Amino acid sequence: MDNPFEYINKPMKQVPPELKAKVMNDIAIAKLLMELAELFSYNLGHVIDTVTKSRNKK
Repeated sequence: MDNPFEYINKPMKQVPPELKAKVMNDIAIAKLLMELAELFSYNLGHVIDTVTKSRNKK
């Protein structure tokens, strides 16, 4: 069985361009989905802060 820690100090290999493009595309899609979810969900911290400030004014 190989020791995976032996490979830490060795130089890294180049990734094939098509694999790199696929991974970068997947990351871009995940980021887009996260931004859309944030857009259509409530920012609970902001909601709580706004409610408490409006209650304190009354």
